[in-house]
Amino acid sequence: MPRRVDPLNRLRALKYEAGHGDKEAFERQHEKGKLTARERIQRLVDRNSFEELDVFARHRSRNFGLDTRRPAGDGVVTGMARIGGRDVMLFSHDAAVFGGSLGEVFAEKVCKVMDLAYRDRIPVIGINDSGGARIQEGVVSLAGYAEIFWRNVESSGVIPQLSLVLGPCTGGAVYSPAMTDFTFMVHGVGYMFITGPEVIKVTTGESVTFDSLGGAEVHNVKSGVAHFLADTEDECFDQTRRLLSFLPQSSADRPPTVASTDDPDRLAPELANLIPDSPKEPYDIKDAIQAVVDHGEFLEVQSFYAMNLVVGFARLGGQPVGVVANQPKVMAGALDINASVKGARFVRFCDAFNIPLVVFEDVPGFLPGTAQEYGGIIRHGAKLLYAFCEATVPKLTVITRKAYGGAYCVMNSKHIRADFNVAWPTAEVAVMGPEGAVNIIFRREIESASDAAARRRELVADYVEQFANPLVAAERGYVDDVIEPAHTRPALIKALRVALRKKRQRAPRWHGNIPL
Repeated sequence: MPRRVDPLNRLRALKYEAGHGDKEAFERQHEKGKLTARERIQRLVDRNSFEELDVFARHRSRNFGLDTRRPAGDGVVTGMARIGGRDVMLFSHDAAVFGGSLGEVFAEKVCKVMDLAYRDRIPVIGINDSGGARIQEGVVSLAGYAEIFWRNVESSGVIPQLSLVLGPCTGGAVYSPAMTDFTFMVHGVGYMFITGPEVIKVTTGESVTFDSLGGAEVHNVKSGVAHFLADTEDECFDQTRRLLSFLPQSSADRPPTVASTDDPDRLAPELANLIPDSPKEPYDIKDAIQAVVDHGEFLEVQSFYAMNLVVGFARLGGQPVGVVANQPKVMAGALDINASVKGARFVRFCDAFNIPLVVFEDVPGFLPGTAQEYGGIIRHGAKLLYAFCEATVPKLTVITRKAYGGAYCVMNSKHIRADFNVAWPTAEVAVMGPEGAVNIIFRREIESASDAAARRRELVADYVEQFANPLVAAERGYVDDVIEPAHTRPALIKALRVALRKKRQRAPRWHGNIPL
């Protein structure tokens, strides 16, 4: 009589197999400077909080000899865990199994945790390190990707979705991270592209490396696809944990507040000397942000892309806020195509997840030139305008210096329903800068003057006195107050406390038609 097999022992053996897998493949992963799928999860989440799901799942394919290789887990580790004491769902591609390629069962495992995250209204985190679709499974793999994409869209604006790119992410696989809220990449480890170097060489004759085509620097500096750049995987995990600390579990929740030890009435006297005497001289808007927010702590998002606009997360009186600020150090803070899209996406994320917006405005206008016009600055600039108009979270604006033309309207002006707008005495709210305005208004007078240069200087000085200040806007109620820079923090905290009580509502419709 055959010996009876203990089913539990057999399951334990399978679980051990899934956890330890191919030793040589794990060593290859380490040789590349990369962690394994389970090591990544353990370093990201709270200690002993990970509960793995579907560890015994195996692929069902019999094509191309796959029936002789059916490892437990099928190339992806999925489950639930805690980060900072808060529940999350996550999946981590296992490059040691079939190169982390996606097949039918692999996709089913990912879809299950995405469904659970959506159902239970908790964030979902994907750690990407995959060779793409599993070719041996054919169209079934493509169907799996599409199922994941559909869930990305269903979850968008409902639960936070984060993507960590810690290896290859190519072809159709790139679209899932692109549809999530934030993408993290590690230098020399992660890369993303739709078409690889070999195909590019054949089709266009262009020679390009993996890193120069889709490395972490490319997507953090040039394309704007990624939001965070790290030197190591551990740094990437730290960034992820820090970002999550600002985010709610879902759109139904408020972001997590903390008991702040930074005095809400604290003044910032150093701001009195921040604005240079010359309107043409730059300064760093991050100095203003850090002087105002709790403990000077500011988590910048996309810090290497479209640097003429600064976006990121901070706290005011313990309340998380999203900060949007023009950066006079770069392109004088003018809005261009990239900055407009960067800002619009960030504003819409904050609005989706109940995170109030704080704007620091010093904008001379939209960047002029044929490159911008041909590239569609009108359409792209309208995205930022649309996002601010659409947002119903508390919206606060501080005009530090220039607020010119249509860009003044776009940057969360009172007219697009900002809740609280203040200006520093150095603010200039006008259709355009003094010199440009004088050139248009008084062109004939200047041309006919005996000393054109002197007359022009007089007219510019007169225009500055009349319009290069916040008083005209304040008289009409377009700004609620003109305040000393040092008082910015307490003014914002008081206004935020009141604005948080407002009832958020929109006109009933399926959705608006943002100018994509």
